[in-house]
Formats: sequence, structure tokens, C-alpha cells
Amino acid sequence: MGDTKPDLDTLRALHRAHVASIPFENLEVMLGRPVPLDLAALQDKMVRGRRGGYCYEQNLLFAAALERIGFNVTGLGARVRAGASTTRAVTHMLLKVEVDGEEWHCDVGFGAEGLLEPIPLRDGVEVRQGEWRYRVDGEDGGVLVLRTWRPDGWFDLYAYTLESRLPVDYVVMNHYTSTHRSSSFIRRPVIQQGTPWARRRLVGDQLSVARPDGSVVEQTVPVGELTHLLAREFGIELEADDSAELIRVHYAGA
Repeated sequence: MGDTKPDLDTLRALHRAHVASIPFENLEVMLGRPVPLDLAALQDKMVRGRRGGYCYEQNLLFAAALERIGFNVTGLGARVRAGASTTRAVTHMLLKVEVDGEEWHCDVGFGAEGLLEPIPLRDGVEVRQGEWRYRVDGEDGGVLVLRTWRPDGWFDLYAYTLESRLPVDYVVMNHYTSTHRSSSFIRRPVIQQGTPWARRRLVGDQLSVARPDGSVVEQTVPVGELTHLLAREFGIELEADDSAELIRVHYAGA
């Protein structure tokens, strides 16, 4: 990594750049393929192939880059809330990164409402990133909750603890997320990306763009426009065969 230093400026810059460059997406699952988590596969897909990925893929790639620079990185696990009425399993990956004796909460793989930059990993922190607001609140049992502000108040994104997770833990989580009938990621395409001014989502055939003032513009994506929309809105350029298969299976009702 040349003269890149493991300091806070570097961490912030890399986090921002990753989120801006690599969208959240589950298209490999939709295409019936396994989701490998080894570093070579992650680099081939997201760097050379200019594709996106979901939390394990993105945060494992990001962690590998940080460790190469010299950061101390620990993987953590979270229970996604996001409006859920019941307690969900631990299926989300995030990172704890130490810089100059302070711990930082990093997460480049949550999607449109995820962090744009690292935030201090401690109870009561509140930050503004672009036009969005985030905070971390503590609960009983050492649980921390990442929240984002919506016009109707603070909205829980996910809850996590500081228990470290091993690579094998993410293998198990990834298997559930990519194959289990209860996983939301096997039912329909989910592509998301956040910017300082907008949160874009394509879920199934519905594209939405949310703004900080609470306004949301929605549209239905016709079958014939899917490939163009993926490239235009998310920078994802599928091979012709992959595009045809995605349309056949998930948009044409086959």
C-alpha cells in the first residue's frame, strides 16, 4: 500500500471510497450461484469484475485491505432490526477497527442506510454524515444499537455486541443468508447504495430513491430496462447471459 498510514484520515477516506464504489447486491444468489468468501474470489468479483456484494463479501474485502495497511481489525456480528417485530438471528457482519487507542465502528456492507464513514464505537455517539444522521445507543447486556434518523424519529438498523467473530462464523452466516428458505436474499434481487444526499434501492422490480427530508421517489422497472438501470444507477454491468438469466427467473415469472 506504499506510504499509506494506518491512521484515522486513511480509515475515513477508504471507508468513503468503498461505499461510493461498491454497491450492495445479492445477484449471485439470484443466479443460483454459491457466494465464496475467500479473498481471491472477493477481489476477482468486486475489484476486477466491478460488481457489488453483501455484508460478508464487502466487509471481508475491506478488512483485508485495512490489515494490509497495518490496522488492527476485528470482525463482529449483528442482529438486523430494520423494523422487525421479532428478534432475528445474528446474520450481519461489521468491523471494529482500532486507531490510536480508540475503537471505531466500520461497516461498508449494510446497504443504502449504512454508514458512509466510521463512527466512534461507544454508547451515546451521534454524528452527521452528508445529510444523514446516525447514533449508537447502549442497551442491557452490553448491546449497542446503530440507529439512523428518519423524519419520524430514530430508526434501529441493527444491534451488536463486541464479541469477536471468526471466519468460520461468517461461513455459517453466509450459508444461511444465501440458501435458507427464510432468508430474504433468496427471494428477489436487492441492490442498494447510499450517498451523502440519497439512498437508492432496487428490490425486485421496484426502484426507490429516498432523500433526507423523507421524500421518496418510486418507480416500477420494466423487464427491458433492468440491465440498463443496473449499469446507470449502480454501476453494475452484467454479462449478457447473466442478464438474460436474471430476467428469465426473477422478472419473467419462469
